[in-house]
Amino acid sequence: MNPPLPLEGLLVLDLSQFLAGPSAAMRLADLGARVIKIERPEKGDLCRQLYISNLQLDGDSTLFHSINRNKQSYAADLKKPDDLAKVKILLGRADVVIQNFRPGVIERIGLDYESVRQFNSKIVYGSVTGYGSTGPWAKKPGQDLLAQSMSGLAYLSGNADQPPVPMGLAVADLTAGHQLVQGILACLVRRGVTGIGGRVDVSLLESILDLQFEVFSTHLNDGGKAPDRCEVNNAHAYVGAPYGIYETADGYLSLAMGSVPQLGELLSYEPLLTYSDSRTWFTHRDEIKAHLVTHLKTETTRYWLDILEAADIWCSDVFTWERLRQEEGYKVLDFEQDVTNSNGTVLRTSRCPIRIDQQIYKHAKGAPFVGEDNTSIKKEFDL
Repeated sequence: MNPPLPLEGLLVLDLSQFLAGPSAAMRLADLGARVIKIERPEKGDLCRQLYISNLQLDGDSTLFHSINRNKQSYAADLKKPDDLAKVKILLGRADVVIQNFRPGVIERIGLDYESVRQFNSKIVYGSVTGYGSTGPWAKKPGQDLLAQSMSGLAYLSGNADQPPVPMGLAVADLTAGHQLVQGILACLVRRGVTGIGGRVDVSLLESILDLQFEVFSTHLNDGGKAPDRCEVNNAHAYVGAPYGIYETADGYLSLAMGSVPQLGELLSYEPLLTYSDSRTWFTHRDEIKAHLVTHLKTETTRYWLDILEAADIWCSDVFTWERLRQEEGYKVLDFEQDVTNSNGTVLRTSRCPIRIDQQIYKHAKGAPFVGEDNTSIKKEFDL
């Protein structure tokens, strides 16, 4: 018999929309919490209409379904006193609430932290903003690409002659969601010891800056030098050769840190043997990479991997998702799951990546329809 899920018995109210807040609530649900998503009647979370590749499921975007699995939906118009009063009853029973209204809005509604703690002193109150709740940027749109752009992240990817290159996923949103989960769990631990709840605030900008803490700290201590992207096969603006992805005769090969002369010996390529001073692996990284670009195209990826992996060189093939899913190393992770909506529609998605006591957490419940659980929740909580 499997042990109970670690957050079993906790009630979370998810008042957030889009990605950061809902993804945090989803992770809490993955770990056993009961999550009730509070949505506007009829239209619901705006993310229901935020499409990726125009892919739709049951009239909503697959993006919505992928980050709102295993939740219930309670539809309420917070501008209506009767609906607001019912949500306050739920808040009085909740352990955690998550919201990402623009600064000032939640205060006008009367559901800000100071108001909620008056009738639920043990609440753990999580908030997501774009750039903090004060200052000149507080009311700017908290959107992922904008946060990436303002954080400096876009100047780390791409080669030196390229314009700023954003990451190809909502990294600011999802990182903020991860940070929010950490803060909420920390407050829950404190509450378990002291009985005191707390307020957790994260922003997209601070989260994406924290993701860069390693290289940002270098910038803060090297006289404020700008990141110096490689001219050839850039993969990290602060790491020397051979770090990068290289084309081979039939695909691509990824090379991490390693000795350049050793590579020269293993690859039977004499020009690399001249870089015996490890300092040149950074100062001359573009010419070293140019040598590798030329030489690695002469053989297949598998040919090079057989040589380099045998010598314990840090390297890998470069998979597409299609190829990744065919690999046994991926299959043994059992990383995919099917979740089913109440009308029987199935979505294939990823599972929670966390294992506790070697247990994999999968949940069969898909995302809810707007207000799907109003009747049962009203009865249960006597609303």
